[in-house]
Amino acid sequence: MKKQTTFKMDRRDSVWFQENSAHVNAAYAKEVCDVAILPLGAIEQHGGHCPCGMDTYNAIGIAEKVGLATGAMVLACPMYGSHPYHHWGMPGTIPLTFETHIGLVMDIIRGAAVCGFNKFIIISAHGQVSSTIVAVHKLGIEGLFTISSTWYDFLRDNKTVLEDYMWHADEAETSVGLYLYPDMINMDLAEAGGGEGLIDGSWKVAPGEASLPGMLYHFEGTFALPEKDDLETGVIGDPTKATREKGEKLIEGVVGYYARLIEEIKSKYAVGINPLGFRNPTGYNTTADISYDKDHDAKGRLK
Repeated sequence: MKKQTTFKMDRRDSVWFQENSAHVNAAYAKEVCDVAILPLGAIEQHGGHCPCGMDTYNAIGIAEKVGLATGAMVLACPMYGSHPYHHWGMPGTIPLTFETHIGLVMDIIRGAAVCGFNKFIIISAHGQVSSTIVAVHKLGIEGLFTISSTWYDFLRDNKTVLEDYMWHADEAETSVGLYLYPDMINMDLAEAGGGEGLIDGSWKVAPGEASLPGMLYHFEGTFALPEKDDLETGVIGDPTKATREKGEKLIEGVVGYYARLIEEIKSKYAVGINPLGFRNPTGYNTTADISYDKDHDAKGRLK
């Protein structure tokens, strides 16, 4: 077979899966690194000062930096995501149903596994744990090692860089936009906004907040009115507090944490090793018949 390319970056042409040939991706997964990152965003209104693709652009920007820092391959980011109940019906937001999004995520990771990738990190920049967590556990039944994260909850800034906790089109997201794609942010149109919660905010863990006893995750209930009726500006929080410098600190911080996580996975599980030690593509019905591969013992532990 003729050589497909001249390897340029750690023996790949690009950090992005879709920019390499199939032969390069397969060889890279087999010989160099079999960790793949799946960035997930959404198309969602973000007030008057930010683009509807903000969550997708954030996911793409973070994932690319992590891929460059660690050698992980970055899979193409789907533009659309799933949305909690109170986002539906809001002009500018195009939601996928949970079922559609679960299937989308699973099919992408299954396809990348065919190319030889064995470890998967989901980096979401949008509140869609209702689908991503289900997808992760269904993939686990099939023997696909997958970690799902939402970048701001993974970072847990807890007002270290920010004045306020992260919510929506606010200080945090606008700061990230000013750092990653400033030409798309119009600060002249930035204005504070907010919605009316159905229970007191002290019961809920805000995005990026360190939790305390007696606090519920903010997606663990129907805590908000529909945005289309509740929000005047489409914003929750105060984007006028945003700066490029805050965005850079947030991104540098979260990229550092992702890099540490991936380096640990790479050091413990060499290229070609599936941490789960099995493949079970038929799913639920054959879990009792799982047998482990040659790299694992009869109990599934790595030899």
